[in-house]
Amino acid sequence: MTNLNKQEAQNRMKEIDTLWALKGKSIYREIIFKNFVEAFSFMTSVAIIAEKSGHHPTWENVYNKVNIALSTHDADGLTNKDFQLAKGIDEILTSYTKQNDKQ
Repeated sequence: MTNLNKQEAQNRMKEIDTLWALKGKSIYREIIFKNFVEAFSFMTSVAIIAEKSGHHPTWENVYNKVNIALSTHDADGLTNKDFQLAKGIDEILTSYTKQNDKQ
C-alpha cells in the first residue's frame, strides 16, 4: 500500500465533498445531525461499508455530532483507501439528506 504524497492528497481532495479537510496525515470531517438517532443511524451505515472495505474510520460521536478522521494506520498516512471510504461516506450523506428532505 503506497502513501499519497502531499500533492497527490491535495489533488484527491477535489474528488470528495468540500467539507472534508486535510489535516496532517488524515482527512477530517464533522457532521451535525438533527439528533442522536440520526447520527447513530449514519454511523451504522458507514460501519457497514467500512467493514466491507476492510478500512475503518477513527471517529467520535457526541449526541448529534459525528467527527470522522480517515487515515490508513498500516501505512501511517493517507492512501487511496481513505479517499474511497470518504466517497462512500459522501454517498451515504447524499442519500441520507434526500431521505430527510422527503419527511
